[in-house]
Amino acid sequence: MAGPGGAARSRFAVVGGGIAGVTCAEKLAAEFPSEDIFLVTASPVIKAVTNFKQVSKTLEEFDVEEQPSSLLEKRYPNIRVIQSGVKQLKSDEHKIYTEDGKEYIYEKLCLCAGAKPKLIVEGNPYVLGIRDTDSAQAFQKNLAQAERIVVVGNGGIALELVYEIQGCEVIWAIKDKAIGNTFFDSGAAEFLLPKLTAEGRETPIECKRTKYTVEGSEEKGRPTGASDKLGSALGPDWHEGLHLKGTKEFSHKVHIETLCEVKKIHFQQEFIQLQWTSLTFPKGEKNVEADEVLWPVYVELSNGKIYGCNFIVSATGVVPNVEPFLDGNNFAVGEDGGLKVDKHMHTSLPDVFAAGDICTAAWEPSPVWHQMRLWTQARQMGWYAAKCMAADALGESIDMDFSFELFAHITKFFNYKVVVLGRYNAQGLGSDHELILRCTKGHEYVKVVMQNGRMMGAVLIGETDLEETFENLILNQMDLSAYGEDLLNPDIDIEDYFD
Repeated sequence: MAGPGGAARSRFAVVGGGIAGVTCAEKLAAEFPSEDIFLVTASPVIKAVTNFKQVSKTLEEFDVEEQPSSLLEKRYPNIRVIQSGVKQLKSDEHKIYTEDGKEYIYEKLCLCAGAKPKLIVEGNPYVLGIRDTDSAQAFQKNLAQAERIVVVGNGGIALELVYEIQGCEVIWAIKDKAIGNTFFDSGAAEFLLPKLTAEGRETPIECKRTKYTVEGSEEKGRPTGASDKLGSALGPDWHEGLHLKGTKEFSHKVHIETLCEVKKIHFQQEFIQLQWTSLTFPKGEKNVEADEVLWPVYVELSNGKIYGCNFIVSATGVVPNVEPFLDGNNFAVGEDGGLKVDKHMHTSLPDVFAAGDICTAAWEPSPVWHQMRLWTQARQMGWYAAKCMAADALGESIDMDFSFELFAHITKFFNYKVVVLGRYNAQGLGSDHELILRCTKGHEYVKVVMQNGRMMGAVLIGETDLEETFENLILNQMDLSAYGEDLLNPDIDIEDYFD
């Protein structure tokens, strides 16, 4: 219904068409079938969770599908999708102003506007940020002509990218000692490395997850790599169906430069004037050969090495997308730039909640849970935020959701199933912990993090079938000192002990 001055009003409004926003709107729509739920989103497509499967108490698997927003409105007739960006939030008036000049009045609002790629430099045509479907497509176009690229970053997307690229030289610059630091330690990296450098790649097992197609949304005359447009984040299999092949005929050429960051990026003209020399793609351990080729762009690394390339992929994490909401509102903001939320997903402003990548969990977390900007957490937070908004609206109290008891994430790297639980990298445990490892080359890698005889975290790579047992052991904090190394003894069926 229309409010004063023609503003539409609703009891609940949600901003953002990604996983957190859509999950939140769906849950609210189900809880309040007679209320209109506004979902404000800048994109013509929304991200929907499909094939949801609860694998264990805390582990969940699902696919993510891009769908036209009309499908969401079909599923929930009381969701009204408003396709426009938010220009301003006036929280004291409970009003949202959209880019298209309209205003909406809400009683309770949930901000789920996600995050955007943290680019090493803004506005450089040779630097591409990878986070959403649009940029993945731009990336593919550019790769078709590329002979060498530099990948910067050490998270999941960089890892997958480097693994998938064929027929193109890749210089991979990471600030850590080992690859995949956000998900793994150096042991897991060593286990996975042979996969990365294997010359003959076995054909990957058919992977049935999202195939990304945004039909008819290729806007004409759009610059490649334009990352100012906000899309939704990529899913675990975003590279499926993208033909990541460069121009060179050989299969896999990856050179990793560790413990370094990008110091400066030079355009070709500038580089010629400096009269510096850059390096060829390393052939052996000692790479000191000067490159004769002229490249469009040059990357100067903090370790003093310079490489020319066709372009640079910045896969260096994300920044919460808080811009349109800060102006005139006194939000408490976390160190990582997100809107601080308490244990009921409430921001510091009355009636404003937040969920997903835009928010920063500011409650005292369970000792084995931490926030990570992942799809699973976006879904859990969106769902829980809707429950909190409902409870708030009805004046009821609500308990913290169980999914925040234990950090649990399931994904795939290099075609291996990967499960990470609790403080899988001993985050925040200092030196007071020990690791127990079991590794069968090419088959599985199991690592548990122990502290005072109790299991605090685990990494499981491969088909280990240990996730439920370990989840229970971490949740119930049972004293396991008596088992020592036998905890991972392959001859002892650990599940029989702890059921």
